[in-house]
Amino acid sequence: MERKVLLIEDESLIREIVADYFEREQWTVYEAENGKQALDMLDSLNADLVILDILMPELDGWTVCKRIRAKSAIPIIILTAKSEEDDKMLGFELGADDYVTKPFSPKVLVARAKTLMKRVEGTVGKEDHMLSFGRVTVNKRSHRVEMEGQEVELTPKEYELLLYLVKNEGIVLSREAILNQVWGFDYFGDPRVVDTHIKKLRGKLGDEARHIRTVIRAGYKFEEDR
Repeated sequence: MERKVLLIEDESLIREIVADYFEREQWTVYEAENGKQALDMLDSLNADLVILDILMPELDGWTVCKRIRAKSAIPIIILTAKSEEDDKMLGFELGADDYVTKPFSPKVLVARAKTLMKRVEGTVGKEDHMLSFGRVTVNKRSHRVEMEGQEVELTPKEYELLLYLVKNEGIVLSREAILNQVWGFDYFGDPRVVDTHIKKLRGKLGDEARHIRTVIRAGYKFEEDR
């Protein structure tokens, strides 16, 4: 499957190297050297993935990430020289889906991108592609969540989180289990990222957030009212 990635990075050599690795894997690569240019390009590109550097001229990556999330659920991988936990937390709070720290292996970056796209796109197989609870329906084929016919706009991570909770109805899921499933086994960041995303998900679900229950000192559990 051909995919399109927008690479937002101010260092031309890094753009050239990363683009080369993605093109070898049959990705179409579009490049932007600053945040302002990237935002101008996004509306017309219909890209499948954004790789976003943080330290850039014009607009920094945090601002770009926030503006993208205000109007799109496109998957975002943040690319930066910063490795502090607070920076990672900020990235996830702004809606990023993964985080790669410089210096990095372009081959590993491509692999992370593939893994992220597989999680976002999911697999249908033989199972029913529709889920529902309360006034909410989830279409696993289109990744569309609706409440009484109106779309609930979720980021890829929020969608994955909701799907994981619903599929494990009645089971107490620890933060570590949620991290492993939704963020991947190679994520070693702060477990508070789960709480942050649960809070955002509840806010978007409104009254239907009552199905997502906090289990003190244990984690979270999804329960549908009978």
